Amino acid sequence: MTDKCENNLINPQWAKHGYIQVYTGNGKGKTTASLGLAMRALGRCWKVLIIMFTKGGDDYGELNSFRNLSQEIAKNLTIVQAGLDRIVYSDNKNESDEKEIKKGWELAKKAIKNDEYNLIILDEANIAIDLGFIDIDEVIDVLKNKPEEMEIVLTGRNANERIIEIAHLVSEINPVKHYWDTGIAARKGIEY
Repeated sequence: MTDKCENNLINPQWAKHGYIQVYTGNGKGKTTASLGLAMRALGRCWKVLIIMFTKGGDDYGELNSFRNLSQEIAKNLTIVQAGLDRIVYSDNKNESDEKEIKKGWELAKKAIKNDEYNLIILDEANIAIDLGFIDIDEVIDVLKNKPEEMEIVLTGRNANERIIEIAHLVSEINPVKHYWDTGIAARKGIEY
């Protein structure tokens, strides 16, 4: 049986130009949207890197799903967690958070420079930048000099205006109504 991805790599079907996408805002669904995009790209045999800034730990439904992908699809996916097993805010950030996030950023820079992937998702990168863990000038330089065909997605609240300015697609997800406001806690399978 012929590997479907091998056939697609001989005749790539993706567009010749890659764009910079940003999913930001205070509403729910930024990571969810980017992971849906990852699944779509994997279904077209793209090589995908997901770096999850500020997210450590093992209790994420998406990680369970990705671990159970077919071998044919899974060989094109790399996931890196660049955060501790907690939520990081401006009032609880520490050197350990910074160390993990900077390791993830170094990996992202290397992957972008070496043109190793078709799609790179920098999940919660906007938060890492906003908290001062990743230098905005460096991010702008890396994004402006990305390989022509590479698609890069940045997610998270508080997207920097300079990133919004150079991005090709920006979606701001704003809450209209959320059950959290009534005291309902995050639910497995929906929020994580």
